Amino acid sequence: MKQLIPFALAATMFTPAAHAEEAPGLSLMERGAQMFLEGILKEMEPAVEDLQDLADDMGPALRQFADDMGPKLSELLDEVEDWSVYMPPEVLPNGDIIIRRKPDHPMTPPDASTEPAPQINL
Repeated sequence: MKQLIPFALAATMFTPAAHAEEAPGLSLMERGAQMFLEGILKEMEPAVEDLQDLADDMGPALRQFADDMGPKLSELLDEVEDWSVYMPPEVLPNGDIIIRRKPDHPMTPPDASTEPAPQINL
């Protein structure tokens, strides 16, 4: 019982002080969350600045890549009907990039051709 008296006394002493420190607009939890987020932003500021510098350096190269490759990628996207039947791209040791069809998705035959079959004369 004697051990509880100091805790009860401390609790009653700090309770008015906690109420006095609260800002009228924000609760203690809201103020704590605000301080936490401000601390995270302060810690992340150098990394964000480095990321901005990297984006500034890479921006022209990425725009050039999009200008050069955009039309070809658009054609490729138009030709492939369902990307879910393909595995992720692989880079071979010689630098070639291949995209394999998944084994559980067999090839579908191409649409019937509108051209007449060639005649073979014997």
